[in-house]
Amino acid sequence: MRLTLSITVLAGILTGCGYNDFQSKDEATKAAWGEVVNQYQRRADLIPNLVNTVKGYATHERETLEAVTKARAAATSFQITPEVLNDPAAFEKFQQVQGQLSSALSRLMVVSEKYPDLKADTSFRDLQSQLEGTENRITVARQRYIVAVQDYNVHARSFPNNLTAMVFGYKVKPSFTVENEKAISTAPTVNFGK
Repeated sequence: MRLTLSITVLAGILTGCGYNDFQSKDEATKAAWGEVVNQYQRRADLIPNLVNTVKGYATHERETLEAVTKARAAATSFQITPEVLNDPAAFEKFQQVQGQLSSALSRLMVVSEKYPDLKADTSFRDLQSQLEGTENRITVARQRYIVAVQDYNVHARSFPNNLTAMVFGYKVKPSFTVENEKAISTAPTVNFGK
């Protein structure tokens, strides 16, 4: 009886020691995630105006415009719930649809280079500038989220906090990964000789 009581008291002391830290780290992770979502939404809100501006100049680029529109629809229809933070598969799906949208936007920017009148359009330049700023804010928000998740995950895996995590059901959170790690690890070949 004494042994059981001693083990229970010891477990209570060990698990209780990190509970408040879990609460604050979990909230920090949620706040960082909220900023990521806000920046992705800002980008999605800019896209219709950008597509409409490009449509006026680049009528032959229907396929690219449709790809951007479809990618935006997929990204905005993805249900972003707090559970996404605790579900690695859902998090990966979120990252995938956002990556597809980034890819489609990159193709749209490449297409815009073919149309000097479009590049000279004030509305297009303003939208392009806003989009570039938003992409930078997305990068910063993602970095803050990565740091918050790293802090949370280290806390969740460290003893005796891992006991607290086990008792209260705190799980390791997924973080952003690099989709094209092999492609970016190879430096591009630049030849100015031609």
